[in-house]
Amino acid sequence: MNKNVLVTGGAGYIGSQACKELKNNGFNPVTFDNLSTGHREFVKWGPFVEGDLLNQSDIELAIDKYDIQLVMHFAAKAYVNESVENPIKYYRENIQGSLNLLEMFVKKNGKAIVFSSSCATYGQVKIDLVREDTHQSPINPYGFTKLAVERLLLDLAHIHKFNYSILRYFNAAGADSDLEIGEMHERETHVVPLLINAAFKNEVFKVYGNDYETPDGTAVRDYVHVEDIASAHLRALQIMISDKQNIICNLGTGNGTSVLQLVNQIREWKKDFQYEFGPRREGDPHSLIAANQLSRNLLQMDYKKSRLELILKSAILWYEKCSSN
Repeated sequence: MNKNVLVTGGAGYIGSQACKELKNNGFNPVTFDNLSTGHREFVKWGPFVEGDLLNQSDIELAIDKYDIQLVMHFAAKAYVNESVENPIKYYRENIQGSLNLLEMFVKKNGKAIVFSSSCATYGQVKIDLVREDTHQSPINPYGFTKLAVERLLLDLAHIHKFNYSILRYFNAAGADSDLEIGEMHERETHVVPLLINAAFKNEVFKVYGNDYETPDGTAVRDYVHVEDIASAHLRALQIMISDKQNIICNLGTGNGTSVLQLVNQIREWKKDFQYEFGPRREGDPHSLIAANQLSRNLLQMDYKKSRLELILKSAILWYEKCSSN
């Protein structure tokens, strides 16, 4: 088996970090991206194929040119609120795009695929820690599309006998420690960069909802450093190659942080930072925290980079770099 890995969405925030991790560990990442939300300048560690998952001929050309047997699938629309407003777009691009990729993957006798899934597949949970066997009942179209692709993977793998890893990660945050890549969304919805942006611009930050069923009334999430997420994808791929093992695994620290706690962290750095409360965003669950024993045991994840202070420090340094350019 060659070391070429097709990385769909490899010009995006998490996909590009995975490409760097692959390259640093002896693989040749081939970025496949339509650049609708990704960045050409993030393609630094291997060849680039500009293509769209809605066009099967683009996928086939990439697989044939680089003799692809290994895939990491990141490409997807990923804004929860937008998915509520425009579900057709999400069903088309996330489900149909994945179907096209997987159809071509099995046609070309692909051997192993890592799927970038999400804790959004669990929905509104009523337990403190979300385990891999927790019932999946997504409450927004984005989460449903991720669950649909998970089910498609399981059905196809049963027939075609390829190996798969489904990694349900919680809230990706932070920036590359070398500051080569980081979050750069045209429409930013992630709370960490929004907080930092508001702090730098002396703007009042809006906290969406203070009536959640959480200790301080604001939504609680499990924040994972993007470098830890990339490391987990690499390890899952290595395990599939060496042991022919299938993996379904949460990626999270097991620690919850509320939006208000994040705000207070920013206020320690910038004393005059101001915030106000607004209404909840539709489709947001109260609390999502990962039970992560499986990722710690199987993928040997220690989540050392996912300490909140390290996440915020890297994100602030990345913001400063982008602002000075």
